[in-house]
Amino acid sequence: MALLGIDIGGTKLAAAVFTEGGEIISREVILLGDLRGKDPGSLVTKTAGKPVTGAVEKPAADNVGKLIADTVREFLSREQPDGSRIRSIGISVPGIYRIKEGTVWAPNIPGWDNYPLLQEVQAVCAGLPVTIDSDRACYILGEMWKGNARGCSNAIFLSVGTGIGAGILADGRILRGANDIAGAIGWLALSKPFRDEYVSCGCFEHHASGEGIAKIAREYLAAGPEYAGTLRNKPAGEITSHDVFDAYSKGDPVAARVLQQCVEYWGMAVANLISLFNPEKIIMGGGVFGPAASLIPEITKEAARWAQPISSRLVSIEGSALGGDAGVYGAGWMAREKLGREA
Repeated sequence: MALLGIDIGGTKLAAAVFTEGGEIISREVILLGDLRGKDPGSLVTKTAGKPVTGAVEKPAADNVGKLIADTVREFLSREQPDGSRIRSIGISVPGIYRIKEGTVWAPNIPGWDNYPLLQEVQAVCAGLPVTIDSDRACYILGEMWKGNARGCSNAIFLSVGTGIGAGILADGRILRGANDIAGAIGWLALSKPFRDEYVSCGCFEHHASGEGIAKIAREYLAAGPEYAGTLRNKPAGEITSHDVFDAYSKGDPVAARVLQQCVEYWGMAVANLISLFNPEKIIMGGGVFGPAASLIPEITKEAARWAQPISSRLVSIEGSALGGDAGVYGAGWMAREKLGREA
């Protein structure tokens, strides 16, 4: 028996075929064009260095949906190296999955406000079971299956990348909320007074996401012309979070100030999660953790200042074991569980 897991991100689609035990049989990564660009009619994808589709005339929403359906169809047509066939499909999406309607809201994919992804995939999967969920849910499911949350019934994946979200495992189940939006913690209120900048992304995300790191660095540079350092050598509008981490490693004072503030925000957020959910583990992941993994001891100390003290002493705060593969592992786990439920 084989399982297909698909993880849709802002820049790539990752697909992997798993054994029931969670070993990867085969995998592909398909690079996407800029879905947020001004020309959503062009979607260029590649796998193994060769084009899969070229520029097309449909809107980006249909492009991405067709790409997912084509990927599923292609994998289903193959016999795996061990002779098995795919029996179940799991898909991780970068946004909100409305489980009752089978539709997706994904802010980084134009047109995906209420996209009927389940229907599109079911049309090509020959009656096989299909499970879809948010990327943040899949991150913690992947870590629970094959990462640092193995053996846990109560664990949280705090994903810090372009945005911020949390996959929350409570008593062995994903916490979804009344409208499938639970875990959207970029909107945590961690600072006052309220600022207009918080409307589009939330307070926490504004200050401590990948986008936020670059944004706050630019604010500091504009407000303090006396600051010297490597960040001064780059046009402010081009500064990214990667630049801030690179400058931090070289002793840049603006980068140090920005990341110290981030440690405080990350620590407060972790403390709130500890106090609310009493988890066994909190996994720090996403593109920022990466380079921010070395700051986890400082974040742990900051969180201990704010969190419920007994719960704080009992929780383990760790980096992701799966890195960028957490979502595709989580999608594979969902495929496995769906098949088990329908057996």
